[in-house]
Amino acid sequence: MALRRKRVDRDNHERWLISYADFITLLFAFFVVMYAISSVNEGKYKVLGTSLGSAFGAKPTKATESGTIRLTEEEIYFKSIVDRRNAKLAEQQIKQNERMQSLVNALNQAMGRFVKNGTMTVSQTRRGVMLDISASALFAPGDAVLADVAQKTLADVAQVLVDGDQPIEVEGHTDSLPISTPVYPSNWELSSARASSVVRLFIEQGVAAKRLTAIGSADNQPVLSNDTAEGRARNRRVTITVLTPDSERGKTAQ
Repeated sequence: MALRRKRVDRDNHERWLISYADFITLLFAFFVVMYAISSVNEGKYKVLGTSLGSAFGAKPTKATESGTIRLTEEEIYFKSIVDRRNAKLAEQQIKQNERMQSLVNALNQAMGRFVKNGTMTVSQTRRGVMLDISASALFAPGDAVLADVAQKTLADVAQVLVDGDQPIEVEGHTDSLPISTPVYPSNWELSSARASSVVRLFIEQGVAAKRLTAIGSADNQPVLSNDTAEGRARNRRVTITVLTPDSERGKTAQ
């Protein structure tokens, strides 16, 4: 009887190719899916890019096969709107700055004597034109009744402001020394009453009441430390602020 030869199994050294091929297939599928979900609307992307560039002052460009730069009718129309709007805003800002600077010059000219002796300062801030008047030039200590000289001074200020249309804030400030009288139980009442006295005089001089706001801040907004007599004297003041339109819009938005 013939003997059957035993078959010897040999190791297949190329089996790894099957796993490798599966891995490459999965990797390809993964990148196809990632590309599919990350695709964007090219038309909308270009319009958005051009619009943002125009808004921030960049020159809109579009490359064609010939290398020339062209804009679509929609992009040209949108750019013209943005350019006109920016030009209008710039013109309004220039006029506003000129108007506020003219107000500063007018107040300095009308109040020159008081500016020189230090009882009054005129300055231009981001909120508008600010006129700071020492309380000692307007009121007796602990009182909110305008002195006769103060009424003449404020009447001159009112004549500078009467023809405008900007909102005006009148804010009373005190030092930190407490006050307690039957009329003014605290510095809150005193500062509010002083601001109201100025507002009433402005109205009597023809300034439109709807432009005016009286504010009492007591001792909460000092310009110097209240630890010295000089600092307390500086802190006792009335601040008249002619607001810019931007300041009024920001106030309304809050």
